[in-house]
Amino acid sequence: MFDLESALKNLGWTRPAPPKPVASYLPCISTGDMLYISGQLPLRDGELIATGPVPSAVSLEDAQQAAGQCVVNGLALIDQAIASDWHRFVRIVRVGVFVQCDPGYADQPKVANGASDLLFKLLGEPGRHARAAVGVNALPLNAAVEVELIAQIRS
Repeated sequence: MFDLESALKNLGWTRPAPPKPVASYLPCISTGDMLYISGQLPLRDGELIATGPVPSAVSLEDAQQAAGQCVVNGLALIDQAIASDWHRFVRIVRVGVFVQCDPGYADQPKVANGASDLLFKLLGEPGRHARAAVGVNALPLNAAVEVELIAQIRS
């Protein structure tokens, strides 16, 4: 059986407590066989690990790491929603990656690979997904990256 904490540890990550929202929203909504995970910031131990625009304040590599941290936070919410019963998990359906970036920056897909590649390494084929990678001029708390997830589960 899949164990999120062990899988993360094998890749050098730590499973966080499910993050609390930073504003007025729910971090995870379940409807039917779908879980909608609100946009996750690159918070580790309550602190943002990447702030400001890519690439002037945050390198591509650091932004990719930040996107991975967003995924880890989102997976902690999925784990909570399914009560750690990963037999209920079917797949990641879609990932939305928002990158705070400098004008003219066009490597948002490379930043988003930090999220996508981690999902595949952790989950295999069920981690493959549809995706959007979007450049924006600002994100909450001046985060460099924000990632939202949609997952399919068994009821």
